Amino acid sequence: MPLGQPPGGEQNPHSQNPYQQPRGPQPSSGGNRAKAVAIAAATTVVVAVGVTGSLLLGGGKDDSADGRGGDTKASASASPSATASASASGHPHAGATERPAVPGWKVVVNPEWGTAFDVPPDWDVKEPSMLFGFDDSKVDYNDPRNWGKAIIVMSAVAILHENWCLSVDDKDGLVDGTPLAAAGTKGAKGARSPGDAALSQAEWWVYGGYTQPDKKSIISDRTARPYTTRSGIRGSIAWARSRNTPQKGKCASDGKAITFGFRNSAGELVAWTLFGATGVRDEVPDSTIMKILSTVRLHGKPKAS
Repeated sequence: MPLGQPPGGEQNPHSQNPYQQPRGPQPSSGGNRAKAVAIAAATTVVVAVGVTGSLLLGGGKDDSADGRGGDTKASASASPSATASASASGHPHAGATERPAVPGWKVVVNPEWGTAFDVPPDWDVKEPSMLFGFDDSKVDYNDPRNWGKAIIVMSAVAILHENWCLSVDDKDGLVDGTPLAAAGTKGAKGARSPGDAALSQAEWWVYGGYTQPDKKSIISDRTARPYTTRSGIRGSIAWARSRNTPQKGKCASDGKAITFGFRNSAGELVAWTLFGATGVRDEVPDSTIMKILSTVRLHGKPKAS
């Protein structure tokens, strides 16, 4: 079956060979697609859930592995159905007055981890304290006890086309927006090295956004590769991709993620990640991803230290 054509003949409007687009959001043909969630934090949030096990190499249900079943310490008043348009405050985005490494691009600053990077001008830079990630498709978020829980989250994000695809959730009847791509930074507490952080987190982003509850459709690097950014930060990178994801629905697609593990000025392990949909008309090219990655740099004293 061609990519982008879920069972039942429904066409994905973002496939490489699109057919007639549906008029407005349509009910999904399956309920196992993960939702992107954004949580506006009431206070300063330090996202550093432990990387205690590899997703594909033995991570069990008790392994937090960057937030699966863990608490992101978000505000209890945040809606569990919050979308990627949520904002943490009305203040100007951090980095708005910073000079980008790439002329004409936007700067994304993460004061918690003391990092920054640039994105092309069509990306939307969110507030640094906003947490963005993926929820667990099996968790009932109508239960307040599950609010603030997610498989994996990051902060100080930039999102490309946050409502790239719209669908109606079968459970609550609300319209959910699926982003085309996003990038941000988070802590890597528990990782043994920059390479360990890169390998573990790249897999979790692809799992959370594109394949859950399936793990077999994820293909990832066996070892991380050394990488040095334009500013001289040395660390390690790892890619993860999915093929033939079992997720169903109008907005389902395969995905990819690259994670760069490195140490900030306080010596703490940090992980920068960019993930996005693959096999679709608007897929972000790997060359653009690497150009964005090359701008990752240290920025000020980390608040999380």
